[in-house]
Amino acid sequence: MALWASSSWQTLFLSYSGGSSRMRNDRRGLDSVVHVGMAETETEAVTIAYEEGERERPKWAEETPLSRLVSSLLSFKPLYSVLKLGARQVLISTAEKNDIPWREMTREILESDVYKELNSIENPSLKYPDYYLSPFHAYDEGNLSWLAAAEAEVATMSMVRRALPYASSNEKATQELRGNWIQAIKQHHMKHSANRSIENILDIGCSVGVSTRFLADNFPCAKVTGLDLSPYFLSVAQFKEKKRPPRNNPIRWIHAAGEHTGLPPKSFDLVSFAYVFHECPERAILDLVAEAFRLLKPGGTLAVTDQAPKSKMLQELSPALFLLLKSTEPFLYDYYLTDLEGRLREAGFVNIISVLTDPRHMTMTATVPHQHV
Repeated sequence: MALWASSSWQTLFLSYSGGSSRMRNDRRGLDSVVHVGMAETETEAVTIAYEEGERERPKWAEETPLSRLVSSLLSFKPLYSVLKLGARQVLISTAEKNDIPWREMTREILESDVYKELNSIENPSLKYPDYYLSPFHAYDEGNLSWLAAAEAEVATMSMVRRALPYASSNEKATQELRGNWIQAIKQHHMKHSANRSIENILDIGCSVGVSTRFLADNFPCAKVTGLDLSPYFLSVAQFKEKKRPPRNNPIRWIHAAGEHTGLPPKSFDLVSFAYVFHECPERAILDLVAEAFRLLKPGGTLAVTDQAPKSKMLQELSPALFLLLKSTEPFLYDYYLTDLEGRLREAGFVNIISVLTDPRHMTMTATVPHQHV
């Protein structure tokens, strides 16, 4: 797989500065953003040419008069209720403007037999972390509701379109966002794993299985496991997967906490977190990173894709949109103020690389040292 720029066909290669492990991004505007396409080989190294802002993180994510004002406004419950509904409406409006059938897709899930999956998925003895019981994404029950589960995939589709508004179709937007993420994983593992194949994959915080299915599709010989705290999300994931043609390696779904999976140590070649960390307080991020390190084999790859603090698009977000975003993401400040690269290094990871894989999101990859025992 290679990437091409929309203005002309060209292959773009990885570039490193001064021997540093941090990948350097070409500073280009949206007129020359790269799109994902198929090439003759999967061994080509590519760079993702999305534009970074001038700061390490958005100004609104720091301790400023604006951030203090936002916190004060959100503490006023009547206003908070209005704002979270507004944030939800932004996603629905984006979906409908881009021919994403939000209501139809939601109704299809809610009127299906998805509820029958719950008994085979739910771990009734699981104790939920306190942070997970907070309202998320305009749902008072957070991720612990059927409505949140029914709307999760269509909300993801809307998020993709907001990240890639110039894409010619929903399919192209998904191909670019997911394709660049998968390609960053493949390139990192190929370079740093000493030619070890990816045979076992764990997708922590898998939600309704969108990222899990992409991993299974792109690593068809691997055994893939999706793990999440929401039994409702996992029920939808399992229900949707049953509608697809059978795989040679069926996806396994586990209801557990990502911080304490209960899975054997050194049992995975790849551990992935897709859009998980921005929903966690810093203490949970640290625990998730430590658990990933425990689960990975020596030479194994960690992949984190999430909002990019260096994204020019996010750094230029208007105060109004930031207020709406913050109203549905209670731990957003924690995420933006966490030195994720530093935390990965403290946990023992090496070969840490971060690259913008679309205008709003980054993918950070890292390796467990080969000599780790």
